[in-house]
Amino acid sequence: RTPDFGEQVNDILAFLGGTYVSTSGLSVEAVPGTGADAQVWILGSSAGQSAQVAGALGLPFAANYHVSPATVLEAVEAYRAAFRPSAVLAAPHVQVSADVVVAPTDAEARELASGYGLWVRSIRTGDGAMRFPSPSSAAAYPWTDEDRTLVSDRVDTQFAGSPATVAKHLRVLQDATDADELLVTTITHSHADRVRSFELLAREWGQA
Repeated sequence: RTPDFGEQVNDILAFLGGTYVSTSGLSVEAVPGTGADAQVWILGSSAGQSAQVAGALGLPFAANYHVSPATVLEAVEAYRAAFRPSAVLAAPHVQVSADVVVAPTDAEARELASGYGLWVRSIRTGDGAMRFPSPSSAAAYPWTDEDRTLVSDRVDTQFAGSPATVAKHLRVLQDATDADELLVTTITHSHADRVRSFELLAREWGQA
């Protein structure tokens, strides 16, 4: 028998509290970040169990916009609807992720980000994540209509541009989701370009 939602929540609470006992009689205790002041977050991509459990337990919720952009709004809405105050949080706390590439100009950022679609394709076709391709490798790839459809949601919702352009789009995302935090990830062929991207965005965001 599959446990119902209430039973699953109780099991998670017991697991985190160190009082969980498996059906075979094994005692299990989870101590995240032993010796550190670690926070427990729940990550989710939809309005399913992850969002509901995070809300029911009064834990912070990380919504996976960069993996499932089409469902981020329903995910955060489900979390807030299910939220119950806890010893951890008195009110809902939402973090939303986004893929960004920042460069001095929009054109340069788009070029640096051009391998993103090919990289996403390697994951979604089940081949496993390839090494992030260079712009020249990405330009040489023989795209099919099926390939483009497979990755279009991720490519269309990646934020690539100048610092001002990306910051503007991120603020729209933050406003739409009412996010308390944004988590940005940057993937480029060159590590130096990745570091520069974070530096440029941090400088621009700090001026707001």
